[in-house]
This record gives sequence, structure tokens and C-alpha cells, in this order.
Amino acid sequence: MTYVTNGRSGLDYLPCRYGRSRLQFRGPKRRLVGEYALFIGGTETYGRFVEKPYPVLIEQATGARCINFGLQNAGVDAFLNDPTVMDAAQKARVTVVQVMGAQNMSNRFYSVHPRRNDRFLHASAMMKQLVRDVDFVEFSFNRHMLSAVRGLSQERFQIIRAELQEAWLGRMRHLLKGIGGRTILLWFAGHTPDDASKGKSVQGGADGLGDDPLFIDRAMIEALRPLVTSVVEVNLSSDALSRGTEGMVFDAMQAPIAAGMLGPLAHQEAAAALVPDLVRLMGKRHD
Repeated sequence: MTYVTNGRSGLDYLPCRYGRSRLQFRGPKRRLVGEYALFIGGTETYGRFVEKPYPVLIEQATGARCINFGLQNAGVDAFLNDPTVMDAAQKARVTVVQVMGAQNMSNRFYSVHPRRNDRFLHASAMMKQLVRDVDFVEFSFNRHMLSAVRGLSQERFQIIRAELQEAWLGRMRHLLKGIGGRTILLWFAGHTPDDASKGKSVQGGADGLGDDPLFIDRAMIEALRPLVTSVVEVNLSSDALSRGTEGMVFDAMQAPIAAGMLGPLAHQEAAAALVPDLVRLMGKRHD
């Protein structure tokens, strides 16, 4: 069953900020003291339209204090460039880092908004030299721009894609080294990193660019394995992917957006996969 509210905004996410950060996280706001697990990630970790995203489910199952630092449409830059986030991650007992797509971060070809990482700001001189027949003023979002470049030239798109993958690896290494301590790298998607490596998801997504997390494959995950305590792969079941908006909370205007989001069952599968490693690292018991 789909739950549609009569209000204007569906769920109240109780948006909040921590310290001097300008990033707005999902609430309720928690105290960053004592032992806690911190969850860094994008829209999936934020849990848009989901009443109980996987950090909440893990806290209920384990008793460990779980603080959600998920951001809608976030890329690595939003967290890496925020001292408050990095300080909270360094002090956490365990930090779970969701694998986010490579398109939502600044690179040698284009710059993104420092907080709303899905927003395209401007193309570099290198990009304008590579793709001379595109007016970049027309674009507000990264995926729209990349889709246009791909439609124009597959060869030039592959050059940009390779740059994004290289930049993503460098940025993720920097993030994970900066966090230090106990870290779990989380793959949370409807396909596996191996599918991406074989090109099975290249045509995925409404724009044909691929499935989230965009441009990330097995080799990239394995390159990061030495920097984390463990890697947890949540390759969602066909049941979770086929539920549509069942159990999600949104208003009528948000229905088309909700249809593209992961639902409660997906979050239950993520929580179940993470609990054993988190319990081991936190030293908490669960039933």
C-alpha cells in the first residue's frame, strides 16, 4: 500500500544542521558525544519518502546510536569539504560511507554546487575545448549535461566518464584516509558492482547514463578495500525493486519523484546486511 499524505510536504524530515556546517541533514538532531555510528551518503541514506531509513532500523535493532548524515543528491565533495562532517566522522565509533555516484563532484571538466552536488555550475576550458558544439549555459543538472554530451559523441563522453572515475577514486581515498578508524563502505543499489564492470547498467536510468551509483564498478570498489574495515554489498532483491512506492510517504505532487526512490523494503535489506558488521565494530548486542 502507498501512503499519500494530504499535507504539502509528506514526511517531516526535521532538517537540522550540526556545528558550523551549512549542510542540512535529516533530523531529529542528535548530540555528537559518546559512542555513535555515523552514516554518510546520498539520497538513499537520507531516506527520502521513507519513514524509517536504514540508520533508524539499525539503531532499533542494535541499540547503537546511529546518526544520519545522508544528503539528498550528494557527492563525495559535500562531505570531504566540510570540517564539521569530517570531525564527526573521526570521532564516531564506526562510520558507514555509502558509495555515491561519480557525476556529482567537481573535476577537471566541470564544477558542481558545493552543497547541492547534483547542480551543474559551469564547464571548464578543458570541457569547452573537448565539446565545442554544446552551449553549457542551458544546463542546471549534471546528469542532463552528461546525457547531452553522450548523445552528441560517445567517444568524448567516455573521456569525461574516465575523468570522473579517476577523480572519484582520488576523492574517496582522501575521504576515507581523513576519517580513519573503523569504516564500512556500503554498496546500496539494485545492481552489483560486477554488473557495472561488465557494462550491464550502461544503458540504465531514464537518461541512458546508467544506474546509481553512476559510473562505479567492481575495480573501483576493490581499490578502496584496503582503506576500510569492511565492504558491505547490498544488491537489492527483485522483491524490493518491484514494490514501487509501497509503504512510502509523499504527497500527490511528489508521486513521480517517489517512483524513482528506494522504498522501505530496500532499507530493511540494507539494515539487515549492515547489522552484523556494525555490531562487531560497535560491540553491541542485538536480538
